[in-house]
Amino acid sequence: MPKKMEKNSETEEKQKKLSLEEYEKKVMELSDKGLTAEKIGEELRKQGIHPKEYNKKISKILGKNYIDPELKNTEEKLRKIEQHSKKNKQDKRAIRERSRIFSRVRKIKKYLKKE
Repeated sequence: MPKKMEKNSETEEKQKKLSLEEYEKKVMELSDKGLTAEKIGEELRKQGIHPKEYNKKISKILGKNYIDPELKNTEEKLRKIEQHSKKNKQDKRAIRERSRIFSRVRKIKKYLKKE
């Protein structure tokens, strides 16, 4: 049977719990770097800060700065396809894909407007 590793006092140290104001400040700093709410949550967990301990959602903290990740990703995809179709006028598949992605963006915006 393998021996148990001795606990190191450095790894045993727990990070102090941040106050709600410090937590909100940390979230805003990460959003200024261009991270989405999901990526901010991942980054906080890597740092040992668990968002569930603070009864406030990251998207609510961001408020008006919050961008729906699905909308952001589809708009980015649309932008890339439009650049491609400008260079490649004969690419019929890209033209079809552009119209398909554009309709998806429109649907997402319509859905988010309802909420």
